[in-house]
Amino acid sequence: MPNAIIIGSGLGGLATALRLSKRGYNVHLVEQYHQAGGRLNQLKKDGFTFDLAPSFFSMSFEFQEFVNDAQIPMPFEFVELDPLYSVNFRDTKKTYKIYKNLDKLAGEFKTVEPNFRKNIEKYLASAGKFYHDTNELVIHKNFKNIAHYLLTLARVPMGHAPKMIRSFWDEVTRHFDSREVKEILSLVAFFLGATPLDTPALYSLLSYTELVHDGYHSVKGGMYKIVEGLVAEMKKQGIDITYHTSIETFEHKGDKVTAFIDQNGKKWSADLFVVNADAAVFRNKIMKKKSFRTEKLDKQKWTLAPFTMYLGIDKKLPELEHHSYFLGDNFEEYAEKIFKNNISLKKPYYYVTNVSKNNTEAAPENHEAVFILCPVPDLRFKTNWDDSEEIGNNILTDLGERIGVDLHAHVVSKTILPPPYWEKSFGLHRGSGLGLAHDLNQIGAFRPSNKDEDFKNVFYVGSSTVPGTGLPMAIISSKLVVERIEQTYGSLH
Repeated sequence: MPNAIIIGSGLGGLATALRLSKRGYNVHLVEQYHQAGGRLNQLKKDGFTFDLAPSFFSMSFEFQEFVNDAQIPMPFEFVELDPLYSVNFRDTKKTYKIYKNLDKLAGEFKTVEPNFRKNIEKYLASAGKFYHDTNELVIHKNFKNIAHYLLTLARVPMGHAPKMIRSFWDEVTRHFDSREVKEILSLVAFFLGATPLDTPALYSLLSYTELVHDGYHSVKGGMYKIVEGLVAEMKKQGIDITYHTSIETFEHKGDKVTAFIDQNGKKWSADLFVVNADAAVFRNKIMKKKSFRTEKLDKQKWTLAPFTMYLGIDKKLPELEHHSYFLGDNFEEYAEKIFKNNISLKKPYYYVTNVSKNNTEAAPENHEAVFILCPVPDLRFKTNWDDSEEIGNNILTDLGERIGVDLHAHVVSKTILPPPYWEKSFGLHRGSGLGLAHDLNQIGAFRPSNKDEDFKNVFYVGSSTVPGTGLPMAIISSKLVVERIEQTYGSLH
């Protein structure tokens, strides 16, 4: 029975552990944080419970594929979101609810986009065709090399070629007239940690997964139930996790790593290793690969950094939906300048989850647990975050004005986590929230491989490797890396 060590216990690492265990591998995980989950984690403070980062997900069918493959019961309960989310505009004070039902959605936009129903059908048909023409061909596939990847892309119908050239913003502008509709549909680009101005139009497929193909889901009891459920299944199979363990270096013999070594000098030996840290950062910091040195990584495109705030509020907030986006009146300027810290954060754009609206256990009675995420420049462009409290107060003031509540007077618990925290706690390059960005030259075979370049028993899953970022992508990533391992080691059954 081959021994496998997985470094990191994010969603990709947990899913890989269960897939490998079912295939006969003896698996152990090591984790630098104090509990499993990576960024899919949990914060408990002052009687309130928060999901640390992800608050909903799409493509729930990928989780179904995973549990079928790992031969475990679904370890958590889906909660389908309806409406999916709401969007508030600062200048018009108008809030739009986003429904999967296109008739209801058209009703939301009847005054600003009279032809919405016809336009959205055309837009979603195009996005859906692209999704179905590329999903199995590209997203669910390992590539031997760049030539193999390019040959595969050549099989994608030529009619989709313009989506490789246009930006997401250009794509929605082709179909819609009102800035409200264009901005709302473009928000999915921010889920990739980018903006619609620098995200390729091919990601309009996310609009299809959002509004047609499965929608969005949360989890009964909070998103961390995913992690708790997977860890419980691992325990049944004898898979353990060692926490507070930070890998610092490694030993090798020829083209195989024999052991990774932690901060205490302990050697973790195995037949094969799966790295569930950021695949580019690990190659730099631990593997010391020159092609991934810091100077080179700094020149690549990374996703926006997270500025997160966790609030305990001593009153109910019926004015605040479960998932809401709060936008201003300068969307294009803001999207263009936020990456490089060229715009003020006095009135930032941000996302809010009223955690306790659907999960009453997250807050004491007659209180609310509120999570706020503001995408901000990474540490290459904004090095000093001493103004974190000021930025947090700016958001609190703005949000309070929009929902008609003096939030400052009702905050009984507040935690702010700026980019330096995310960089240090989860090994994220310059605090980038979701790893390498998804430009055309950083996806597919142009992304760091899930198989090491030098050592044939080292593999990667999760951030900055294939296929990309987000919870469903982490699940797919676990499938792809297990396929790689089986190609190398064969099937044990």
